[in-house]
Amino acid sequence: MDLATVRDLAAATPTTRNRVVDLLRAAAILVVVLGHWLVAAVTVRDGQLVPGHLLELASWTHPITWVFQVMPVFFLVGGYANALSWRGARSRDVTYAVWLRGRLRRLLVPVVPLLLTWLVAVSVATAAGVPAATLRTASQIALVPTWFLAAYVVVCAIAPATLWLWERYGWASVVGGLVLGCVVDLVSIGTGSLAVGFANYVFVWATVHQLGYAWLDGRLGGTVRRLGLAAIGLVGTVALVWVGPYPVSMIGLDGAAVNNSYPTRVTLGFLGLLQAGLVLALEPVLSRWLSRERPWRATVLVNTRIMTIYLWHLTAMVGVIGLSLLAGGFGLGPEPLSGGWWASRPLWWAVLAAVTAGLVALLGRFETPRPLDASAVPGWLPVAVTLLACGGLGSMAGQGIVGSDGVHWWWPVLVVGAVALLRFSPRARDRDPAGSDR
Repeated sequence: MDLATVRDLAAATPTTRNRVVDLLRAAAILVVVLGHWLVAAVTVRDGQLVPGHLLELASWTHPITWVFQVMPVFFLVGGYANALSWRGARSRDVTYAVWLRGRLRRLLVPVVPLLLTWLVAVSVATAAGVPAATLRTASQIALVPTWFLAAYVVVCAIAPATLWLWERYGWASVVGGLVLGCVVDLVSIGTGSLAVGFANYVFVWATVHQLGYAWLDGRLGGTVRRLGLAAIGLVGTVALVWVGPYPVSMIGLDGAAVNNSYPTRVTLGFLGLLQAGLVLALEPVLSRWLSRERPWRATVLVNTRIMTIYLWHLTAMVGVIGLSLLAGGFGLGPEPLSGGWWASRPLWWAVLAAVTAGLVALLGRFETPRPLDASAVPGWLPVAVTLLACGGLGSMAGQGIVGSDGVHWWWPVLVVGAVALLRFSPRARDRDPAGSDR
């Protein structure tokens, strides 16, 4: 998408649009990207890659994750946008199936080229004799973004139900969600059952998602109320970390007895209250800033390619590391946490940003799929796509697509097949009305 198009889109923005929603969405993804690039403390010694993770090397960085773990902000924004979209669909008598298909196409179509690229890459590399362990690590790192995508797709799919709960029960539905999150953790951590904990991908994130409903409906109006929400979140998060089994780091650590993000724990629900209250307290200031031309154009630019940036930024990093290995470790010599390593971080970010920008320029068009002509969508279709795609994405996020027994090609094929299924329609008359929503 060229800058002239971005300029036109920015100029055509309706005065009724809440620009802060778009800013927070863009800022959250960019913070995730920069955070992922920062924690990768890898070096090359004697031609061998030495992996490293900043959070494991420096425990003093753990409190900083309360800032860098910004997925709650993205779910906050998602709640605002999905409530607006679903209410608009209801007012136009658009069915749930048609609405959800539109949301799924915007979320899932951009992941198709990523999965196909990695499927081809690992297949060729396997045939060339590259060790399975190397390919497994590379694919796991590159496909980390799929865990969030899977969780977000599920929360979008149940948005009409959670919006109904909000409209009927208000803040009690938020409290109920946090209580359920606590119960899941109590059972999961108490029994050592990791599988039970995955229920909080729904309970916790759907609860944070509801904060977006409160924002849209004016139930979080005023700085005092918003700071009050932040205070509740702060007290809750600190209490859980202080007296509970939860670590300080809000980003998962390998080998930790309990992780806050894998699976999602109720701590991230309270962190969501804290972050939502703080960023919304800044809404008046941010809104005034976004009334200026340049900040708003930059926000529009990022949002037009936000999924591509998110999905490909770790593939860019894996590619740069691979090229460095081929070049004898060029650029990956400084010892992590040394003065030279910290001084090189801006250059590291710049290189990765340039590679990611190239990938976005090449693949960003998948973020705006062509509207489908359809007057009816079978009710089962978007539900089936949600289950199939999330099953495949979730499996790849945890395992990559390479095992000791070879390439697990069925996971990416399952997701790609589910996305292809979105094109099915028994009739073709009217253009899909869900594609134009926020």
